[in-house]
Amino acid sequence: MPVETALDHSMSHLSKYDEVSQELHRAMLRLDFPSSYVVVGAYRLFTDKSLYVPAWNKCRNGARRGLICGFAWMCASYTIQRRIIKTVLTNPSSVFSVRYITRFTETSDDLSHETFLGFKMPFSISTYVAILLVGSQVTGIISFFVARNIRVARQRVWDQTVASRGKGPDFWQPYVEEWDSPPVVNERRGRPDRMFKMWRKTIIQKVILLLLLLYPFVGTFIAAAVKGLSTAQDLHKPYFATKKMSTRQEAVFIEERKWDYRMFGFVAALLEGLPIIGLVFTVSNRIGAAMWAHDLEKRQQYVAAQRRL
Repeated sequence: MPVETALDHSMSHLSKYDEVSQELHRAMLRLDFPSSYVVVGAYRLFTDKSLYVPAWNKCRNGARRGLICGFAWMCASYTIQRRIIKTVLTNPSSVFSVRYITRFTETSDDLSHETFLGFKMPFSISTYVAILLVGSQVTGIISFFVARNIRVARQRVWDQTVASRGKGPDFWQPYVEEWDSPPVVNERRGRPDRMFKMWRKTIIQKVILLLLLLYPFVGTFIAAAVKGLSTAQDLHKPYFATKKMSTRQEAVFIEERKWDYRMFGFVAALLEGLPIIGLVFTVSNRIGAAMWAHDLEKRQQYVAAQRRL
């Protein structure tokens, strides 16, 4: 097949197979908006009984125990944590002070007249931060009780989503490089490098991202942006495993679509970061990731067919 010329300079790094057949047009439109798969995944989980009923049955016992323990912890610690947070936020010498973007009132309560970036708040900023912080702790408690079962539920909703598309195991074909000039990726995957990345990920998620909660609103979005790429990559692990992709192939595949993965991962991480309800989105995001993988595989098969011509 002759090599097609690039349409313009901005398309010079794209594959010559970016022009797809009409039958793939709808899939390609969806691929242009990867974050939409997060919304579709949540919709399917909340409306499809074949997805939410088995998932809830698998996790309900652990979720109930976690909610009871989390509620007890919240009742015992909320007031104390709120006082500490208010002291930290209102202290001018504190690195977490937000006096430079909001006005505090000395007698403010949970329904104060404080403003944030000029907007009137329905409750005090210290209350908002305390709710997020305690909520993340309650989420951690619930996660402890449902950790094993929710992993099983995520895998099951992935399998059910793929099966609902009417495709069997033979649908997933070996990896095909789509770009004429693939990007160069770092292929270092030694044990020290893996351990360093694991510790770095732990520090970022458990320490730095937790501290970001002390920055109202802004910290939530920054945390989602930081976790976006890794969240999307984790959600597509079943896809990579099904296609039996090597470490290098995974790295190249993600690098070629890094902004798609960042957009999808940002929205997914933002929803998963919500207190308590975020655990539900960890399941629905797996559904959205499976639907995204299904469309990506259609493109892979189209490219493979074109290369055989």
